[in-house]
Amino acid sequence: MIIGVPKESLSGETRVAILPEEIQRLRSDELVFRVEVGAGKGSFIADENYSDSGAELLPDVFPDSDLIVRINPPSEEEVSRFKDGSCLISLLNPFTNHDLVRQLAKKNISSFCLELIPRSTYAQSMDVLSSQATVAGYRAVLNAASHIGKFFPMLMTPAGTIKPAKALIIGAGVAGLQAIATASRLGAKVEAFDVRPSAREQVESLGAKFLYMELDESAETDSGYAVEMDEDFIRKEMELLHDASKRVDVIITTALIFGKKAPILIKDYMVKDMHPGSCIVDLAAENGGNCELTRPGEIRNHNGVIIDGTLNLPAQVPFHASQMLSKNIAKLLTEIIEDGKVKFDMENQVIKGCLVTHEGEIIHETTKNIIEGESN
Repeated sequence: MIIGVPKESLSGETRVAILPEEIQRLRSDELVFRVEVGAGKGSFIADENYSDSGAELLPDVFPDSDLIVRINPPSEEEVSRFKDGSCLISLLNPFTNHDLVRQLAKKNISSFCLELIPRSTYAQSMDVLSSQATVAGYRAVLNAASHIGKFFPMLMTPAGTIKPAKALIIGAGVAGLQAIATASRLGAKVEAFDVRPSAREQVESLGAKFLYMELDESAETDSGYAVEMDEDFIRKEMELLHDASKRVDVIITTALIFGKKAPILIKDYMVKDMHPGSCIVDLAAENGGNCELTRPGEIRNHNGVIIDGTLNLPAQVPFHASQMLSKNIAKLLTEIIEDGKVKFDMENQVIKGCLVTHEGEIIHETTKNIIEGESN
């Protein structure tokens, strides 16, 4: 079987799906890797490293590959270059990327969606969302530190004592916890908020202050995702966040509801009451943003407050982001490949959870229901 690794085509993407070390470990007489020339350049990995790992270097890996491994969803033009009946591993965003899912089914491509890998202990080593959220949370703090024009730590100098920056992290999932840890290491005074009761202990274990309000166990799903809350809860939440926004220098928002638009947690009136020179880094920008004034893909100055809606923060840490991705994807490959062939064992919870299209059909139930609902 031939596994193709193309160069990512998304503008600004610097990561690569799989590193030479993993190729060297996985390749065999039954598994041949073909890597597009320059695929690793953005992650500082030379073509020679791939050659040395046993991969073949080609200008185009699509036509003959039985399985394409990539990070971002392929474009319509790229899908047209896939071999009919081949397989794909990548992010797909299937709940909103309906045309792509239909095109994959029409071309009889079996697609494994990286976002849909189960959030289970067993599948943890394959979870690209968590690994990349770790990178994003780290990078968000560094970007915030560059925006505010202040020191993060307290400093005692001959010129006097400088107070530490104050940071508020909204959402204590993987990205939020990494942002808390990074801001704390840089010396900031950190507060955090999450609607899930289970998050409090994690936040406090990192030395941050948890912003407390009455929380309900129903605020999270069995998979640990936040759920949408009622109007009374949202009103109290807005009051709490408004009060916090007045006293902090940095807000980093990470709140997402799986499969839906990101909730608006920072309203325009809250931004108005923030100190000039403070900043918001909105990690939910790709889903619309948690701040009402976020413009996805842009950094803007709103009355002296920097609002950073930069997309794809992991691409700003390409080497380690690629390293983590590569480990995740290599583990997934060992899960779905047996005797040199992709297996479609629907008794396997990982395969069942992330296989979206197969044999010309959309077989992932939730995705199928959403797309069919749109058509009706």
